[in-house]
Order: sequence, then C-alpha cells, then structure tokens
Amino acid sequence: MTKRIKLRTLLAGGVITLLFLALWGRIYWVQVAHAEFWAEQARNTWVTTKKLVQDRGTITDRTGTVLASDAAAYTLALSPKVIHELDAGHPEWKLIDQIASKVNNILGKPEAAVRKIIDAKTSKGVYYVQREVQPEGWKMDKEVADRLTAFRDQLREQTGKKDVGIYLVEDKKRYYPSGSLASQILGYVSKEGLAKMGLEKTLDDQLKGEEGSITYEKDGKRTQLADGEIEAKQAVDGKNVTLTIDRDIQYYMEQAMKTAYEQYHPLSMTAIAADPKTMDILGMVSLPDFDPNNYWDYAKDQSAFKNNAVQSIYEPGSTFKIVTLAAAVQEGLFNPNDKYMSGSVAIPKSKPVNDIKRGGWGEITYLEGLKRSSNVAFVKLGYEKLGKDKFKQYIDNFGFGQKTGIELAGEIAGTTQLTWERDYAAATFGQAVSVTPIQQVAAVAAVANGGKLMTPHIIKSISDPNTGEKVVTEPKVIRQVISEQTSKKVGEYLEQVVSDREIGTGRNAYIDGYRIAGKTGTAQKVIDGVYAEDKFVVSFIGYAPVEDPKIVLYVLVDEPEDKTLGGGSGAAPIFKEIMQKSLLHLGVLPNPSKDSEEDKKKDGEAATPAPVTAKVIDVKGMTAAQAKSKLGNSAFDAIVLGKGDKVVSQLPKAGAVLPTSQNVYLMTEKTIGSVPSMKGLSLRDALDMCSLLGASCTASGQGYVSGQQATRDGGKLSIALVLAPPAGTTVQSFAGKASAGEQDQVAAGDGGDNAADVDDSALTDAGD
Repeated sequence: MTKRIKLRTLLAGGVITLLFLALWGRIYWVQVAHAEFWAEQARNTWVTTKKLVQDRGTITDRTGTVLASDAAAYTLALSPKVIHELDAGHPEWKLIDQIASKVNNILGKPEAAVRKIIDAKTSKGVYYVQREVQPEGWKMDKEVADRLTAFRDQLREQTGKKDVGIYLVEDKKRYYPSGSLASQILGYVSKEGLAKMGLEKTLDDQLKGEEGSITYEKDGKRTQLADGEIEAKQAVDGKNVTLTIDRDIQYYMEQAMKTAYEQYHPLSMTAIAADPKTMDILGMVSLPDFDPNNYWDYAKDQSAFKNNAVQSIYEPGSTFKIVTLAAAVQEGLFNPNDKYMSGSVAIPKSKPVNDIKRGGWGEITYLEGLKRSSNVAFVKLGYEKLGKDKFKQYIDNFGFGQKTGIELAGEIAGTTQLTWERDYAAATFGQAVSVTPIQQVAAVAAVANGGKLMTPHIIKSISDPNTGEKVVTEPKVIRQVISEQTSKKVGEYLEQVVSDREIGTGRNAYIDGYRIAGKTGTAQKVIDGVYAEDKFVVSFIGYAPVEDPKIVLYVLVDEPEDKTLGGGSGAAPIFKEIMQKSLLHLGVLPNPSKDSEEDKKKDGEAATPAPVTAKVIDVKGMTAAQAKSKLGNSAFDAIVLGKGDKVVSQLPKAGAVLPTSQNVYLMTEKTIGSVPSMKGLSLRDALDMCSLLGASCTASGQGYVSGQQATRDGGKLSIALVLAPPAGTTVQSFAGKASAGEQDQVAAGDGGDNAADVDDSALTDAGD
C-alpha cells in the first residue's frame, strides 16, 4: 500500500516537474528565443498611427488672387444603430421620418435612399454603427453643413440626447473661389481627391505634396502616454503655382463672351489674350465651360470640358492674311499704292478665286484690298509674287503645323500640308490650312512684338513653401520670323483695317483714343470634305496699342446661329469690349484723336470728362498725414485704419492702376479691429483686405464688391462678400451694334448681292 502511494507521489511529482520544465521552456521560447517578435506584437496593441494630411498647393493668378486652393469640407454620416435605438424607445418622435425628410430637403437625396442607409445592417444582421451619405453628403460646403448642424441641434433638444445618430466629419476638398472662371485651364480635383484634368492633373505631382504620419503609444483609453515613444514623419505640402493669367482680364473676357454666347447660340466660342512681348497668357476662354466646384453637373455635356484654344483646329479664314501680308512686306513685295484688278484671279488647273464682291471694286490699291479683305489681293501677293515655296516657308516659320509648347495638355498641331496649286492659293487667304487659336495668337504676337516667334506660357512660377525655392518661367524666343522694321510697317497697315470707318472690315473694333491693329475672319466650315454654304467660323484678331503693344487678343465664334454674321459684325465688337477694359486695367489710357474732339464740338456734345485712372504710389513707412497728402496729389482719397503713427500696409498695393474715385486704405496697425466698407473693390483687393484683417472670406457672384456681411464666431472674423459687375459693363447687343457697319459693307460692296452679307470670307468656289 505504502509502495503504491510512493509510486503515485513520484509519478505526480514527475508530471508536475515535466509541466514545470515545459512552462519554463515556453517562457524561454517567448521571452528569449522570440522576444523581439512577441514584444512587437504587444507593442502593436498600445501603439497607434495617425495620418498627417498635407495641403495641396494653391493656384493663383499673376497678382496672387487665389484660383484654386484647399478648403474645409464636411461629410454627413448617419448611425443606423443609434437612430433605431432612439426610434424604438420613442416611436412618437418619428425620428426616422424627420431625418429622411430633412436630408432630402437639404441635400436633395431621395427619402427612400436615406431610409435605406438608416436601415442598413451588417452580414450578422445588426445595424451598422455609421454609414456615410454619398454622394450628396460627401465633402459639403460649410453653409450646407451648418444647416445640418442646426437640424442635429434641434433633435438633441427634442430627445435630450447628445448622440442622435447624425455626424459631420471634418474633411478637405478642392475649392475654386471664382467658380467657372478659367475652368478648362485649372481643371478639377474629384471628391475622391484625384486630379482629373487641366493644370490640376498636369502639375499633380508638384501640387499634391506628400502625406505624413505620427506613431505614438497609448493607454487603454487611447490616450497618448506621456513618456511613450513617438515616431513622426512630417507632411510635405504641395508646391504653389502662379499663372500668367490676370483674373480681371479673364473676367472681362468671360463676361463679354458669355453675353455673346447667349445671343449667337454658337457651337462654341474661344478667346485668348496675351502679352505679345513675353507671350504670357493673360486670359483664355472656351465656351461652353463648367464649374469645377460641381463638375458632376456637366457630365452630359463633355464639350464643356474641352479647351478649344489648344484642342480644336479651324480654317482661320481672313485672319490668316496677316501671315501673307507680313511675308510680302518682309520680302519687299508689298507696295500699298500699287494697283491690281480686283474681282477675280485665275489659278492654273482650277477655277478662279473670287472676291466677296463678285464683280470686285475695279482697279484698287493693295492697301484698299487689305482694308476690304480682298482675296484676290492676297492670292496675288502670296501665290503669284511670293511664290508657293517661299510662302509655305513663312507658314512654317510662323509656327503653324507645330505645337506651340504651352503647358496645357491635349494641344494639337493642326495641318498645313498643301498639295495642289489651289491649296497654295487658298492658303493665302486662310483656306486649306487648319490651325489652333493658340497658334494664331503666337503668330500675330510675332508680328506685333518686332518679329519674334515666342513660346506661349500659362505658368509664371512654381514655388516650394517647404524650401522657399522658386522656379520662374522666362520668355523664350523660338526664332526671328520678320524684321522689326517689317513688324512696324505691318502694324501700320493693319491699323487702317480698323481705323478706316468707311471701308475697313475691322471698323467695329475701333476704340477712340487707341491705335488698334487687327483683321477680321469669316471662314466656311468643311463638312464631310465639302465647304458648307451656311456654316461659318467668324473671328477677329488684333493688338493694341500699335505703337507699344500690350495685348494681342483673338476672338472666335464657331458656327453662330445667325448665318449672316461675319468676323466684322460678330467677333469685332466682342474684341472691342474686352480690349477697351483690359487696356484701362493695365493703365493704358486713351489719347482721343483730334478728329474725335472736333466731331464732338460739331455735334454740340457736352464736354464730359472720361473716367480718370491713375497709378497708386507706395506710401508705406510714411505718416498717415503724409500718405494722405501724397495720395491726394494723385486725386485719390485715403482712409486710415488703425491708431498707429505710420502706414504699415496699403490696399490696393503700390503700382495698381484704378479709377481715382476708388479709396486707398492705409493700415497703421498690423491688426485692425473694425471692418471697413469694401464696396467697389475688386475681388483680389477684397481678399487682400480680408488677409490684412485676419479674416476668412467667402464670395458669391462675379465682378466687384457690392455688399458685405461680417460675423464673429469665437473671436474668429468671417466676411461674406457679394460681387456684381461694375456699372456700365453690360455687353451690348453685338449683332445689333455691328449691323450698321455690316450694312455699310453691303452698300459699299455689290449693292445687295447675297454673298456680301458676310464681310470677308472666301465664299466662292471654296474647296475646289
């Protein structure tokens, strides 16, 4: 018996010893052999990682006005679990009905779809803790989020519960403060954060930056441990892009173009403004356009996303005669006083080319032929005198048939392949070649700037906020196409196309006080390989002032509804409106001619002074009294803000050109307590004022500030601006305004021949 007990004791002891050894073996295995692995597993339970979101780079115009930036956004999420728990406890509240109705009212999401989100369950049959309301509730503006917040507060008050199952998650989104302005240039970033088109996509690698992260140790309540380890990788913000675009000029262009678009009902319209000396693009418009803030609303009209300035080709028509003229002048073949017989010119192995007036105007000078946009004159200059090979060489040298190299995606090269004798003859007046609007602008800029063909640019600089490095785009000359002397002569000849208000086809672009050089164009469209009889592209291209060109401007209307419109009646008035405002904006003041002053006196007109503009001088560092006196000498009224002794900043900034009726604000302190009236300021200046005040700013409408509302929330100042076009800037009825000139052309033409309803196109035997 005793022996059995001893055996059992030994057996039990042996087993326990083995278990103890196994335990120690396991401990050794965990603590020593695989210590690093298990330590890492344990660490993962008390370590968490959070993303550090970078800021995408801003896109601004040449003066610093923001065109695209990151902005606060909010995403709506609902909790089916919480909502059903509250509804089950208090069915009389009809909570689900309230939420479905209100979300439908604010976001426009169907009530049935909202209820489906509220009733959503997991695969295990339990209600979800949280579900986002997409796409309507995804990355909403603050104004929309505020309405949902107010509704949530009502439910909290009704139920007495803090959590009512409605959550607004803070987020970021891409915001375009000027709406559709320059939309095809900028492109857009989708709600998913993907750059989809335009410069947003082309420069995505530079704009997007790099996401960062922070890893830290936490306790059971997810609170960071004071003595825990921290690993951080800083977010790298994206680079900031400054464009050559001038927001104000872009605005003038879009307003004039959109008014005409509503009147003409064309397929599309395009306009480009550039500085001919640098080929900085000051404005670029393509209609129809879209608002990148709600790009999804335009999904059915893909033409709104196409930038016709670089992605469409057109036969230019008579605007191409500028190339023929420049080549002839350069080669010494254009004598303005030489005469030729207008009406018709023979082409070997082809039908003759006719003028718009079938019988012509008899024997006239080449200068008169230019003014009347005679096709025969340019066939004789380019085809007969210059010769087809030499003429083709000038076409190539002016950059046609090649991409310009502008920093916009999708640019096409056009076609300038000429085969038959008639092709060469037709090319002299703008048929048989297809070009892009940007090529036209680059070529005419070369005529304006002294003969230099230059690469057009839309990116002025790219700055890295992390390093301070800034890369500036410098003007680039491709080649000298014509001499400076030829450039000057051609400008003087083209000026007469506009200034001759009797026979000049460009007379509707005339602006008193400015020397304008320009050329009309009315080109038949090729449909299925044949020139259509009732489909036209009408255009006008020119520059000003002739003596010192500041702007070259091209306006194109593709297939206007009114078939009688020509370049002189349809595009020239738009050109005039844009050019006049843009020159004033750049500080180029008119110099009224003696003739116009005498005409006014003869007509007994009152001597009403024209609006006066002046350049704002720099008064920073002066005392308030000195600054007011200096500005007073320039006819500006100054408003002093703050109680300091000296001016620390001013608005508008020094160098700005503006009407003397506008106030100049002088800040004598870095922080200003009150909000001054901003009425009359441009959006750019108003945003600068908001920046000086340390206020966040939102704007609605387009144009200049017409109203404002300031609010403070927790010490943070917010200003809402209302914009409206300046008084007197409504675009006139272009067709109506030009009709008289068009009738003059018919009267001076062939006395009512139907073909003369269009002012300068090659309508006869086109495409033979």
